[in-house]
Amino acid sequence: MKQIDRRHFMKQAVGVTLSTAALSTSSRPILGANERVNLALIGCGGRGRALVRGFIECGARITHLCDLNEERLAALARELGDVQHHMPRKFTEIRQLLDVKEVDAVIVATPDHWHAPASILACQAGKDVYVEKPPSHNIWETQKMREAARKYERVLQVGTQNRSAPYNHAAVEYLKSGKLGGIHIVKVYNLKPGGPFQLGDAGTPPSGFDWDAWLGPAPARAYHQRLFRSGWHKFWDFSGGDMADDGIHQLDLALMLMGDPGLPKAISCSGGRLACRGDDAEVPDVQIVSYDFDDFVMTFELSGYPRYMQKTTGTIRRNDEFPYWTQNATRIELYGSDLMMTIGRHGGGWIVTTSGGKIVEKKYGRPPDQHHETNFLECIKTRKRPNADIETLYNSTTMVHMANIAHRVGNKKVRFDAATQRFTDSAEANDLLKRTYRPKYQIPDNV
Repeated sequence: MKQIDRRHFMKQAVGVTLSTAALSTSSRPILGANERVNLALIGCGGRGRALVRGFIECGARITHLCDLNEERLAALARELGDVQHHMPRKFTEIRQLLDVKEVDAVIVATPDHWHAPASILACQAGKDVYVEKPPSHNIWETQKMREAARKYERVLQVGTQNRSAPYNHAAVEYLKSGKLGGIHIVKVYNLKPGGPFQLGDAGTPPSGFDWDAWLGPAPARAYHQRLFRSGWHKFWDFSGGDMADDGIHQLDLALMLMGDPGLPKAISCSGGRLACRGDDAEVPDVQIVSYDFDDFVMTFELSGYPRYMQKTTGTIRRNDEFPYWTQNATRIELYGSDLMMTIGRHGGGWIVTTSGGKIVEKKYGRPPDQHHETNFLECIKTRKRPNADIETLYNSTTMVHMANIAHRVGNKKVRFDAATQRFTDSAEANDLLKRTYRPKYQIPDNV
């Protein structure tokens, strides 16, 4: 694919709905400690709505909103106007939003395939970024995001809140004490319920809706209401399946607990569309992954069908309770030579057990969202790197994409060279390091 430099990329994108900001990378002066941060939201769906509420509670001001669905955009603007007594300005074009000087930072809560392009454009426009997970659609995009954040000296926080949870940091300190002994097996679970997925009737787009801009870098296809309304999670063009959408939380936490050991040497994957075979989805509903590190093996197990599995409930997260670990969908198990730790994400806490399930140490957990959002706002002012900086998240994000690549090339074991950032034994796998971008929505090599 022909590459274009950044200036040409910016010029070319001016005419499209989701496009870039001005060439200037200047931003507002560094905020004072007591100054309120002005945030803009890109993507006004369910996750975006939850995030802006959280940031308002942390003291930020939501000044601008951007979404392709004008009805959804207007509804959230009215809602936030009532909450913060200030009506956000509305945009349907990223280019216009990123031109606004008083915006300090953006929240990117679009579908996954727009996370990296929107984040890179924001960095180039001099805006700090809070981007939902997964931060990228493919490994190459993660590299470009890291480069953009460093080049333009931007704060780029990924929405993996476990990095800011006090109970998780307490678990790290416990592991550093050596009480578990040598850890050579780590099991990460994303065993959730689910069922068949059917696209159904294509429907008609909302009035004024720019479907081409919604597709962005993804291949052109006809409008479908089910894709727009969250069905995009089920297709490789837009997502990495539930491993990317949800499992990255546990995978990233597991790496944090193990001291962020870098990338594995080899990755193998099994599974596919087994429980819901023949439906319209492409991504696996059973996926078993093995990652080979120097002195331990990490496994990841995903499901999308058993109805008795569930995430840690909100009631448990808000109280001094533990889940029923055996049927907890999103737990992590660390097998030490002396003791075993079981830990939940986003609250749920952790226990350390010995023979017979006897608990020898425990700590209850609370949801870390407020800690994570506060960390981002503080870093905007201090210019320090946030807890889930894009560089920190590079390895867990890459491991998600590695697993999906191993599955897509035929459920094979593939080997990866961290130095060259390429697979050493599969040209087919290397072909999936990067997607093919539509001309209007290319990300240049030189961001």
